[in-house]
Amino acid sequence: MYALSRGGLLNKRSEGEVVWMLERRKPLDLLFPLKGNASSRTDEANTAAPSTVERLRAGVTLARDAVKAVSLTAMEALREGASFIGIVTDKNELADPFAHLDAPIWSEQPPAELFKLAYRYCEELTKREAGNFYHSFKYLPDDQRLAMCAIYAFCRRADDIADGDWADRFPGGAGEVDPEAVAYREQLESLQNQGTILDEEAYLNKITQLFFFRKKLSTCYTDVHSTDPVFLALGDTINRYGIPRDVFDDLISGMEDDLYNNRYRTFDELYVYCYRVASVVGLMCIEVYGYDDPRAKKFAESWGIFMQLTNVLRDVGEDIQRDRVYLPLDELEKNEMTEAELNGRIVLNKHWEPYCRQYAARARTYLDEARQLLPLLPRRSRYSPAAMIAFYDKILKQIEKQQGDVFTTRVKLNKAQKISLAATVYLRHRFLPGFLDPVWGALAKVGLLPSV
Repeated sequence: MYALSRGGLLNKRSEGEVVWMLERRKPLDLLFPLKGNASSRTDEANTAAPSTVERLRAGVTLARDAVKAVSLTAMEALREGASFIGIVTDKNELADPFAHLDAPIWSEQPPAELFKLAYRYCEELTKREAGNFYHSFKYLPDDQRLAMCAIYAFCRRADDIADGDWADRFPGGAGEVDPEAVAYREQLESLQNQGTILDEEAYLNKITQLFFFRKKLSTCYTDVHSTDPVFLALGDTINRYGIPRDVFDDLISGMEDDLYNNRYRTFDELYVYCYRVASVVGLMCIEVYGYDDPRAKKFAESWGIFMQLTNVLRDVGEDIQRDRVYLPLDELEKNEMTEAELNGRIVLNKHWEPYCRQYAARARTYLDEARQLLPLLPRRSRYSPAAMIAFYDKILKQIEKQQGDVFTTRVKLNKAQKISLAATVYLRHRFLPGFLDPVWGALAKVGLLPSV
């Protein structure tokens, strides 16, 4: 039997016996906005001053007079040939159209043709790396679709640095021995008072790349323009939609977290991580979608938490192979489960399936809040988040159906499931007249229509 209490989700194995509890934040206790810690807040007036670590991260900038700029002649040559520059090689690989440039910024405001080329690069990257996400973008108006691709490209590249083998480019930088990069790294280590979980070579490579990644981000908020197509397009998106820098900085901070942490003791700690790598993406997206009601920010935060909690459960088996455990350790211990069992043996533990169901129930409290975001968005924008929410809800249901077995095969949707879900979401959020929304919602609650 499962029941919701004011403080969390209770699992009752027998009447009157509460065995354990999974904590979650009540809607009014959402981290809004989060500033690098797990303190609950109800409004912006209660926001604490930025921490020293946050000031360090936010202070990373790329000054025009500190680096070489691409000459006006080179830019004009690119402008003339922009329509002929390919972003796909003869081996069908994605190619940075500005890779041959030897400076990190343009000498002048780039012409419109180069912005278009940068957006083309981001759109092709999105199509290749995230077909499902791109499908959810493609029904947006052109400007919004391209903006979403620029945001995705930024997130993708940050993740590729932290969790992959992407070699990011910063022309003219001195790499790991760059004085600014070294100073940043040393201050970050001192303030966090902890070392890396990676081997030294990998750590130095990744933390340096993320430092220069922050430098390129700073160009989106000044009159300097990056020669990285991702940041050229992102800067234009930010200018069009007024997206604040802190959400992008927080995402890079989440990538840095992965260089220092591979265990999370409590749900509060996991929540901070989920906010940084997922909720901030929702906060970026709603600025593109458009909204008037400030509650949209709260529900966008919950949208990200729901999706990342689903990712955490789905990827338990893959993560343990990389020596990472995102499930809160105190919850495993309270339920008589150990890290050693996460190699797949845990499905034999009698506590695993009940824990997965409790975990899913907690995730769905954020799902319920995420769905409250949809009516606050313009109808033309709703399909995009609604499709992503529906896909992840289905994945979570599949995990429960498999009794928590996320080890035998990766839980994912097949083509038929994706098409069916997409069509249902499209029907409700693109074709269904607004006055019928409550009718669909009511029928969905009793199981006569899908909850999308």
